[in-house]
Amino acid sequence: MPPPASPPPPPVPTSADVARLAGVSRATVSYVLNNAEAVRISEPTRRKVRAAAEELGYVPHAAARSLRAGRTRIVLLPTSHVPIGPLYSTFLNELQWALRRLDYTVVQYGSLGLSGDEAARAVSAHNVATLKRAGARAVIAMGPVGVPGAHALVMNQEEVGARAAAHLIARGRRRIGVVVPEEDGLELFSGPRLAGARQAAGAAAGPAVGIEALPMAYSEESAAALAARWRGLGLDAVFAYNDEYAMLLMRALQDEGLRVPEDVAVIGADDLLIGRLLRPRLSTVQIELPTGDHLASLVDRAVREPSEVTQRHDLMTAAAVHREST
Repeated sequence: MPPPASPPPPPVPTSADVARLAGVSRATVSYVLNNAEAVRISEPTRRKVRAAAEELGYVPHAAARSLRAGRTRIVLLPTSHVPIGPLYSTFLNELQWALRRLDYTVVQYGSLGLSGDEAARAVSAHNVATLKRAGARAVIAMGPVGVPGAHALVMNQEEVGARAAAHLIARGRRRIGVVVPEEDGLELFSGPRLAGARQAAGAAAGPAVGIEALPMAYSEESAAALAARWRGLGLDAVFAYNDEYAMLLMRALQDEGLRVPEDVAVIGADDLLIGRLLRPRLSTVQIELPTGDHLASLVDRAVREPSEVTQRHDLMTAAAVHREST
């Protein structure tokens, strides 16, 4: 006797299902999930639609519909809703072209208009299951942390903070500030960097090392406000999140009459060219990322040889580079 037929897969939810559960029109669902700003929709209605979409596992992107149609050589490449800097922008651009050379269709999708918490949930275990149910051969998450059920391509941000703090400690600094950007969404990077700095401080030999989080927005006004109260903080060094924030803060500290590095040692991250053109030249954490071709080959292997066992690949290494600002 032939084996019993497998049960049919559960139906894929549609926008009509979301509208029915939320008690709104399909047009309202479209406006909410596409973050249309031209149409005024109350916040309670927006929350109700998003909750219904999440409960049903509805994926509105055109790419997901293509998956259901059986076109599997599609890679969803997330785009950040916050500026991620030239280092990561270049890396993502190389990855996109490398995937295209392997005959993949790259579809970019973003989180424009979402809050930090919502953006962090954009690739979650729940949505991984939804994509697999829609027909994805493999789900690969790239970011500061892994996602359950997905192959993880992890950029370990704790190492960046640890290298920066260890460098300052080795230069004799014991009261270290760590800039935490106030821009929504950057906490996915700044939180682990702060944690890494604290780990390095806790492991340091000799006198105790203090780490203080310093909220600062990416603006001249915010940097000036922080620099104006610097003397009262009693800090002798700062890891300023990345080179861009470091350059902004270093200029503000100098405007306050503080000497770099005599009064305040400053280190950034990303090793941008402009940091080497400053006076004093900016110390930094140099981040090494894999080539786009290497990462594309990992993606291709996961698609061609799907496995229930997810893997983690740590993508980057970091090393402090000493220059004049420390």
